[in-house]
Amino acid sequence: MHISPGTPKLTCTGVRVQKMLDLEFERIGKRLFLEGLVGANFGNMSVRAKAGFYITRSGAYLDDREMPVFVPGDGEAPPEASSEYRVHRAVYRISPHLAIVHAHPVHAVAASLDTDLIRPVDSEGRMLCPEIPVVGGEPGTDEIAQNVSRALRGGHIVIVRGHGTFAAGATLDVAYIYTSIAEYACRVLFLSGRFRRVM
Repeated sequence: MHISPGTPKLTCTGVRVQKMLDLEFERIGKRLFLEGLVGANFGNMSVRAKAGFYITRSGAYLDDREMPVFVPGDGEAPPEASSEYRVHRAVYRISPHLAIVHAHPVHAVAASLDTDLIRPVDSEGRMLCPEIPVVGGEPGTDEIAQNVSRALRGGHIVIVRGHGTFAAGATLDVAYIYTSIAEYACRVLFLSGRFRRVM
């Protein structure tokens, strides 16, 4: 196993934690694929850890079991880490969130193209995320990291225009649920023909 600079010393406990995260990432990844929230090798996930976080590997299929990569809270990230590690690092720096899911749900991405704020009309959407902010930024840049982290500082879900969702919470399950709710809300808006009227 390649150990990058800054990676915590892999004790038996450390290896066990990585393997447990590997299973969790695979479990959530399968849910994301089943609902069509990601495709191919798009998207990523992370979980906060002491002095940094564990994130999926660059180019990984989220429904496959692959060992996550440790990224330190400061300094260089290992080259095998997801290219969106900057977003995850920025969110963890300024929020209490413990897990992040980045997905590419089709209806949410489509809805993000012409608005800065989405207001769900379905009951679950109105209750759990009555307003979904839309921000700009190119994937893998400091700009997107700054914009997403600001939006998630006091919330659980944000859509990056034309790119995808970032959801955060206390667990990967919570982040997955907010991803699913946002996509469902956007799908309802499109299918009901109400999208233009509630932007």
